[in-house]
Amino acid sequence: MTRFRTKLLIAIITLIAGVFLGLGILLGQLFKNYYVHSFNERLKKETALLEKEIIDKGGISSFSRKDINEISNMLETRITLTDRQGKILIDTGKTEGAQEGLHEDIIKKSIPKKSSRQIRLDVQDGTDLHYYWKPIIENHKTTGYLFISTETGELKKAYRGIWWLISASLGIALAVIFLLGSRVAARYAKPIESATQVAIELAKGNYRARTYEDSIDETGMLSSSINVLARNLEEMVRAQEMQQDRLSALIENMGSGLILIDSRGYINLINKGYKEIFHINPSDYLYQLYYEVIEHKEICRLIEEIFMTEQKASRQMYLNIGIERRSFQVYGVPIIGSNHVWKGVLLVFHDITELKKLEQMRKDFVANVSHELKTPVTSIKGFSETLLEGAMDNKETLEAFLSIILKESDRLQSLIQDLLDLSKIEQHGFALNITQFNLLAIIEEVMTMLRNKADSKEIELQLECSEEELFIEGDVYRLKQVFINLITNAIAYTPTNGNVKVKIQGVKEKVYVSVKDTGIGIEKEEIPRIFERFYRIDRARSRNSGGTGLGLAIVKHIVEAHQGNITVKSKVGTGSQFTIELFRDCPRKLK
Repeated sequence: MTRFRTKLLIAIITLIAGVFLGLGILLGQLFKNYYVHSFNERLKKETALLEKEIIDKGGISSFSRKDINEISNMLETRITLTDRQGKILIDTGKTEGAQEGLHEDIIKKSIPKKSSRQIRLDVQDGTDLHYYWKPIIENHKTTGYLFISTETGELKKAYRGIWWLISASLGIALAVIFLLGSRVAARYAKPIESATQVAIELAKGNYRARTYEDSIDETGMLSSSINVLARNLEEMVRAQEMQQDRLSALIENMGSGLILIDSRGYINLINKGYKEIFHINPSDYLYQLYYEVIEHKEICRLIEEIFMTEQKASRQMYLNIGIERRSFQVYGVPIIGSNHVWKGVLLVFHDITELKKLEQMRKDFVANVSHELKTPVTSIKGFSETLLEGAMDNKETLEAFLSIILKESDRLQSLIQDLLDLSKIEQHGFALNITQFNLLAIIEEVMTMLRNKADSKEIELQLECSEEELFIEGDVYRLKQVFINLITNAIAYTPTNGNVKVKIQGVKEKVYVSVKDTGIGIEKEEIPRIFERFYRIDRARSRNSGGTGLGLAIVKHIVEAHQGNITVKSKVGTGSQFTIELFRDCPRKLK
């Protein structure tokens, strides 16, 4: 920006200096002409006075050298008197040598000229001489000539003084002009420089740059306009960035996979969902042809169909991703810009694997419920029909059949109650009745309730706790239901003469309750599924034990409702251990 100011200042000073130089030369020439004219007029008057003096004293012959010398000294000039032929009669500045001969030659050459007055500038050994001559006329006859010559040193000195004065004035004027010009250039160039700098910053993308506004003239209007432009650009960019951030956040966190392909088939965008679903590295996909990097042929065929038909399409696909087979609902739409310009294809992948699993679970649940309900109902109906056909006349048969009908009715009632409990627990608005209670007392009560059942199989029930009382916060009824289910399962799956041990341990802010048996155990691959509804390890044994297949599902939901955790360790033929982790003080959000 300094270059602009310097150029402006140089241009102004050069222009003014040129004008001043021309004006100085003109003034110098005018002064020179005026001084020469004054010099010539002085010589003319001096010559006329000297001529009159000579004539008044009787002519050249009567004029003495003494008088001529006095006049010469007074006028500081060289006076020469000659006759009509140019012979020197009196010369006040007579010298020897070549200069004297030159002086005589000048006189002889000047006399024949017709003009009554002649001026000549001659150079003599570096000395400039000025000659003025005039004929002396007596009684209308020329009796001789009067020559006056003088050195022009004074004239040259006057010239030097004039030029020195003009040069000094010009130098002072230029210095003043330089100072004033610098301030003027800075005054007008600074806003332009500032506006230029701001424009450069705006071009670089710095929309916060501003220039100062200190006047209301054209430069002030320029600065104001630049600032208004910068503010508008900043607001536009801020709005664009906000919109871009919103769009990026929406695309990245939409929960579905998204891929954008341009009109040439190159992948331009992959969102976070797509990367997580297909476990890919974006650098391997971006700006690559889709059919070279997408491994699933079903996706490539869908893209080709959209390219060819220019119509949106939807497909449900089962894709192998690693060792998993997952289900997707894929939507593809063509992107057509203004004037029907083809932009590319957009694909959205909705992972519906869990929905498919839920749908399958619903179907399995309906089938299992139907099967579990059908079995006791069929038994009740069969034995009732048998009794109605005449079997009730036999008292022993009647008692046996009625006992079976009662047992199946209890089983049906238990199944319906478990379904109601599970449904209630899974409801969105399900709430626990949180109170403080003695966990040790509740477990002792449960073991008392189930002791007869354990004794019938000669199973030893053991309780281990290092504390006499262990108070926790929770829903006492629901947790009692948890322990009943776990201990009942342990007794049911433990052979005769087995052992079921319940251990209670408090560690800092948590409490651990483990139920360990010496039963049949659970296969490792079946452990993740034991908390599913109606899932049984040994279906025949479970049904004979009166189980509904919903107990562990209810246990898991109740424990998780208390923000707790349940884990399982098991070995086939050795037994199983269920461990429940609960908080002493119930989390605030449950209260």
